Amino acid sequence: MEPPEIRILKGDIAQTMCEAVVNAANNHLWMGAGVAGALKRAAGSEVEREAISKGPIKVGESVATGAGEMSAKYIIHAAVMGQDLATSAQLVFRATRSALTVAEQLGVRSVAFPAFGTGVGGLDGAECAAAMHRAISEWLPSAVNVKEIQLVLYSAELYEAFRQEFFH
Repeated sequence: MEPPEIRILKGDIAQTMCEAVVNAANNHLWMGAGVAGALKRAAGSEVEREAISKGPIKVGESVATGAGEMSAKYIIHAAVMGQDLATSAQLVFRATRSALTVAEQLGVRSVAFPAFGTGVGGLDGAECAAAMHRAISEWLPSAVNVKEIQLVLYSAELYEAFRQEFFH
């Protein structure tokens, strides 16, 4: 069986064409700024209400909601940080693994991730890319349904950090 294809893309994750889009969430699942704000604007506020109804969750865990008005079927809310809005490479690793597991359980073929924790969480792009790469690499042998993992990076700097990490 072929492992999932990993694609590094520069762009807006709210506009990506995937069955599931991952939100870099806080553990109470309210959708504020950054990726969460962009997804909320694209999907509609009912997604935030659905997410909040499933929380709070532990940092590092994930839950899925519908994707509202987006073309995706699901938004997977991966808690990368708590209410302190701080994160770490270990939390990014755990949230990435958790989101991939939820994507697999949903039976989706394609899932798109942002760079976890690099906005309000303040994590360095290269450190984030390394943590996400390790999580994806360790998870890949368990993939059955997921055939494509997109890493959708908003800035040129993040795009380059991920390109270097995954394809150096």
